[in-house]
Amino acid sequence: MRKWVWMKSPIHLLHIGKDEYYWMKNKLLNSKAIFALVILIVIAGLFFIPTGFERGDNAFGTQAKAEVLEVDNSNVRSAGLIKHGTQVCKVKIVSGQFKNVNTSAYNELMGKLEMDKIFVPGDMALVGIDINDNKIQFVTLIDHYRINLEIFLFGAFVLLLILFAGWTGVRAILSFAFTVLMIWKILIPFFLKGYNPVILSLLVVAALTTVTILLVSGFSPKSYVAILGSLSGSLLTCMLAVIFGKSFKVHGAVLHFSESLLYSGYQNINLTDIFIAGIFIASAGALMDLAMDISAAVYEVVEKKPSITAKEAIKSGLTIGRAVLGTMTTTLLLAYSGGYIALLMVFMSLDTPVANIL
Repeated sequence: MRKWVWMKSPIHLLHIGKDEYYWMKNKLLNSKAIFALVILIVIAGLFFIPTGFERGDNAFGTQAKAEVLEVDNSNVRSAGLIKHGTQVCKVKIVSGQFKNVNTSAYNELMGKLEMDKIFVPGDMALVGIDINDNKIQFVTLIDHYRINLEIFLFGAFVLLLILFAGWTGVRAILSFAFTVLMIWKILIPFFLKGYNPVILSLLVVAALTTVTILLVSGFSPKSYVAILGSLSGSLLTCMLAVIFGKSFKVHGAVLHFSESLLYSGYQNINLTDIFIAGIFIASAGALMDLAMDISAAVYEVVEKKPSITAKEAIKSGLTIGRAVLGTMTTTLLLAYSGGYIALLMVFMSLDTPVANIL
């Protein structure tokens, strides 16, 4: 029995024997394992790499989990929908060096619904503790404590991914961790240091795309085609974002919290270039997904029907691409609409003209 397999490129087929096929398959599995190990080492290295923005150990403060025992709202004033003033709470610290200590904590309300938190007895809160001479000086209520629930949900996500996808799921988790660390340890710090956001984002997207696809799919023509397609799409998106971003004269200050960034001492940062970079960073995931879908589908077609010609395989890929692209367009629309649903409601309630929205 003989089998057709892909070699060197998606349109070059090599007729090999059964033994050679299984030898190549085992070699591919070994290469996946070795690459996963290499990425695991890289992840460990990224984890310990300093960003350059660490402030070191703060001997004058720490954070802890606390239970709200009592609340005093006598200093809280209501003005329509918003509240301002200070909510004084009696809390019991349940973690850290001051565990089981009861103390007063203060919740400053700034009159902003999206930032203010109101606590009631029984709530678990994240508190900031100012320390002086190894004693509690002042306690601030930061937010509701959600870390345990977040860890539970993430653990459930990891478990289900591994149960469903096996070792592929494990490699997907590695790619997830690699992506998080690349963004937090490389992309964001270099943005803050003033490096060109567009070029830096292209390099990071290229690295993330390559590593993610190779981790999940291994070293095969299927992966190479997906990488090539995804990076080509990212490059084209980048070019369009640069060209039309300049033409539309959109300032990067439209980004949320951009003013806070400027007031924090980073006035020299080019917010417009960061805005443009954010456009194709956001699209990179969808492009990678689309490229992998088409490449994997065509690969399976060739695997199941070795007699197919290169022209027919390309035609099948285009057909699959048109079908996937049709649903992907709606997917992106729903994703962005969901993120801006409140803004769309404001436009609707005020009967904002379409020209103003656009």
